[in-house]
Amino acid sequence: MKRHLLEAADLDRADATLVLDTAAQIESALAGREVKKLPTLRGRTVVNLFFEDSTRTRISFELAAKRLSADVINFSAKGSSVSKGESLKDTALTLEAMGADGIVVRHGASGAPHRLATWVAGSVVNAGDGTHEHPTQALLDAYTIRRRLGRLEGVRVVITGDVLHSRVARSNVWLLHTLGAEVTLVAPPTLLPVGVGSWPVTVSYDLDAVLPAADVVMMLRVQGERMNASFFPSAREYSRRYGLDAERMARLSDDAIVMHPGPMNRGMEIAADVADSPRSTIVEQVGNGVSVRMAVLYLLLGGPA
Repeated sequence: MKRHLLEAADLDRADATLVLDTAAQIESALAGREVKKLPTLRGRTVVNLFFEDSTRTRISFELAAKRLSADVINFSAKGSSVSKGESLKDTALTLEAMGADGIVVRHGASGAPHRLATWVAGSVVNAGDGTHEHPTQALLDAYTIRRRLGRLEGVRVVITGDVLHSRVARSNVWLLHTLGAEVTLVAPPTLLPVGVGSWPVTVSYDLDAVLPAADVVMMLRVQGERMNASFFPSAREYSRRYGLDAERMARLSDDAIVMHPGPMNRGMEIAADVADSPRSTIVEQVGNGVSVRMAVLYLLLGGPA
């Protein structure tokens, strides 16, 4: 493993597989234990440096670090010196001077974790930057697919929705391609990024046409907060063409699974009965996220497996 985890594209097949295998080993080691903790990172300090609101990602990283016995500092930009004008660099250097061995950063600006990694001596983990990448989400998605289907090589994954604003989609495209899966992106033309033709994917605008051949359907949240223009006629029209409801889910093969990185817009990109169905891995993804983030922190801060 490299010193930092900044984007999924940095991971080769060996490193990505090492993370997934380590997560499985950690999960096995903790199974059945009354106290779900390992002493691996005792004496190390992890800082969760969040400049954007987050619930599941911050808590997941916090729980992962604590289960490895690390000391954890949660830093939110709101109510901190950042609100008085302190720069990202000065904030990072201050936290490092206080003994941070690893910094988990979420930032609204694409590329912020890369800049941070040039300023600090410790490891930096990208927990989501702008519309760029969210590598640990892709790793936990790959881990979930492998657990459910038993493989990643040759798995046909359909990623549907707001690809333009989705760091989850970008990270999944690169990681799943590295691990041998075949990815198809489905979205309105207005929600696909410029340059998508150079990505290792197939692009379709017709969800119904690609569902029968899919092993995995990954729905993306429509990110209204990042939209400064009208990208589709209406929520109803979007849901009619790109939402996954029970009728559409019936077109999937019997073994296919449904994923969503959360949080969901129930009734828009995914119907409530689909989200809560046995085929859905949405809750499972949250649980797997802790194991995968434990694996990442262990491999970056605690040495090789």
